[in-house]
Amino acid sequence: MKTGVCYYPEHWPESRWADDAAHMKRLGLSVVRIGEFAWSRLEDANGTLHFDWLERAIDTLHEAGLEVVLGTPTATPPAWLLARHPDMLALDEQGRPRGFGSRRHYCFSSRAYLGECARIVTLLARRFGQHAGVIAWQTDNEYGCHDTVLSYSDSALVAFRDWCAHRYTDIDALNEAWGNVFWSMEYSGFNELPLPVGAVTESNPAHRLAYWRFATDEVRQFNRMQVDILRAHSPGRDITHNFMGNFVEFDHHIVAADLDIAAWDSYPLGFLARDDADAGDRKAYLRTGTPDNAAFHHDLYRGCCNGRWWVIEQQPGPVNWAPYNPAPLPGMVRYWGWEAFAHGAELMSWFRWRQAPFAQEQMHTGLLLPDGGEDIAAGEVARVNEELPLFADLDTKTRTAPVALLFDYASDRAQRTHQPGARAHDPLTFAQEVHATCRRLGVDIDVISTSADLSTYKVLLLPSATIDDADLVDRLRVYAAAGTTIVLFPRTGSKTAEFRIPEALPPGEFRRLIDVRVVRVETLPPTERPQAETVTTHAWRECIESTLEPMARFDDGWGFHYRDGATHYINAIPDRHGLLALLEPILIRAGLEPRDLGAGLRIRRLGEVSFAFNVGPDNVELESLLPDSAGLPASGPLLIGERTLAVGDVAAWSRPASSDHAKPELDAGQKLQV
Repeated sequence: MKTGVCYYPEHWPESRWADDAAHMKRLGLSVVRIGEFAWSRLEDANGTLHFDWLERAIDTLHEAGLEVVLGTPTATPPAWLLARHPDMLALDEQGRPRGFGSRRHYCFSSRAYLGECARIVTLLARRFGQHAGVIAWQTDNEYGCHDTVLSYSDSALVAFRDWCAHRYTDIDALNEAWGNVFWSMEYSGFNELPLPVGAVTESNPAHRLAYWRFATDEVRQFNRMQVDILRAHSPGRDITHNFMGNFVEFDHHIVAADLDIAAWDSYPLGFLARDDADAGDRKAYLRTGTPDNAAFHHDLYRGCCNGRWWVIEQQPGPVNWAPYNPAPLPGMVRYWGWEAFAHGAELMSWFRWRQAPFAQEQMHTGLLLPDGGEDIAAGEVARVNEELPLFADLDTKTRTAPVALLFDYASDRAQRTHQPGARAHDPLTFAQEVHATCRRLGVDIDVISTSADLSTYKVLLLPSATIDDADLVDRLRVYAAAGTTIVLFPRTGSKTAEFRIPEALPPGEFRRLIDVRVVRVETLPPTERPQAETVTTHAWRECIESTLEPMARFDDGWGFHYRDGATHYINAIPDRHGLLALLEPILIRAGLEPRDLGAGLRIRRLGEVSFAFNVGPDNVELESLLPDSAGLPASGPLLIGERTLAVGDVAAWSRPASSDHAKPELDAGQKLQV
């Protein structure tokens, strides 16, 4: 793993650049990302290009032995460009312009802006595409940040109508697909289609889901335009984009298909303060972040580009954008670096080099203080770089985990598009809880798309398979027949691709895996938590008709947890303890060795190295908690860390790479008995 930093030479006097580059090298950094917000310094209103300063900056970094990831500046179009194309702005749901004065003030559907972006990216690629110091490109910056995927502009309306005409061909087909006979919503031509906004009550959920798919395609088209230009003029360089955390406003798998590397921006404390609905988590993990949120995203983005992924922005201290912004526990900056390494990152890059004393991010810390002195994080980054050579001669190749979580963005969107009641249930959060449960049980897990190769996994978990998918079911049946354990959760197959209830009722095509039929659904207030034996559930519960006998029953007689061989259907939302109670025996019977590590200890295997991470609340004795399969040496020093693992600390030890997670070879039709 290389380490790097995000740097903005345009923010500082040129006389500082060489000193900054030398300082970066002293800390052990080797990669620098620059340029992604610099359009106003690269081109002026007269069309005059000012690339010389950027070339001098790249030369300075390169001469110091640093490699450059060059960003395209399309996330921050300058004021003069807006004056030239005032219709490039996105409009919000109330029809108000998303105006100038910060960033991301453009509509993906603006063809005028698309042309301007193609022009500036081409000029940059021609000038710097062959520079020896440029090893990679980043397209734009954080697609969708600040709620900027969906636009309700005239440009978006025209593009959406064209998209629908291409998808449905005939307006009658669209009316049928969306069920527009309901409430007389039928259209006589594509030119009558509105955007799904401003209706008296909720607009048609099929219309809204189609608009989300359209928006994903607009993001992909915008990104692919840049990728095609960069590949043409800068061959041999990797191309990436920095995706975000806890973000499902477009399908990352679709956009990442055009990239070499999936990168993401990791802000564990910011995400906890902004996004976590659990008050207990916010208190317990205030200065560490939860044990599993960053790991989920590491695993998610590792699954996007054939295992190649980066952290391009890593929180180094308090940020500026969350409701509150605590300082990390001492050691956490180092911890986050090793956590990324343990999940197979090629690059860990901290944001940012030096704290800005001006504009919107003044309170966002960097590795350096505003006066140029080192902040606390600089020492922790240097320590990571001092420790990395300890792993140079070890096998640290990422191997397929024994368990895969299939995450489908369209299914997530379908649950958000129309979910009467159960508004407190978030499908992404639930997928993260399922992932976290496996990690708490000490089991490595991959996060993959529904189109990924499933052949190597012992257990497949589908927490968000809302869209009925016959092709996926065909593939799952093959693996089920060979003994793969498959676990389906509530809402599986509950909507067709066009947002209808399947004709034969949910779970639709998934009934070919297990004989269950959902005949009634109820959503519950937070005060109601039905219990089936030892499992407490909440939010969503399904009444099942089946030839199978349920594994348990609720007090009112509804069955809970249906199983056919190694295929399971969980028909209510379990809480955290319920997920532990459900998944532990399933994993054991699939041939794994789960062991509850407690709230804050996590382990991760990477080639012949094992890692342990502790976010508390207490120090832990590794010998007493780790399963034998973790391979902790009986005596002697570890590669890093101690056997008594402090809160916020990391331990690592060498263990021979083995096939203990290899899927057994089974005859066709044979099943693992659960």
